[in-house]
Amino acid sequence: MDEMYSMAKKRRKLSPELEKNISLAKKQTELITAIIHDIDEEDIQEEYKSAFLPVMSAYMSLDKMYTEVGYNDDTSKLYQLYLSYLDKFKGEYEV
Repeated sequence: MDEMYSMAKKRRKLSPELEKNISLAKKQTELITAIIHDIDEEDIQEEYKSAFLPVMSAYMSLDKMYTEVGYNDDTSKLYQLYLSYLDKFKGEYEV
C-alpha cells in the first residue's frame, strides 16, 4: 500500500497570497506592455521594450513555476526578483 502513495504525484503547496500577487503581477505587466506598445516613437518604444524584458521574463517564469511546482522558496524568491526588476524599471522609465 505504501508503494502506491510513493508513486503518486506529490501535491503542490498553494499560497493564496502568492496567487493574488501573481494575478496582480499579470495585470501590471499587461498594463505596462500596453503602454509601451502605445509609444509612437519606434526608437523609444524599443528602448522601453528592452528595459521591460527582465520584468516580463521574471513574471513569466514565476507564473510557470508556481503552476508547475506551487509555493516554495524558489517561487517566493522569484516573486521578490520580479518586484525588484519592476521597481528598477519604474525608477528609470516613466510609465
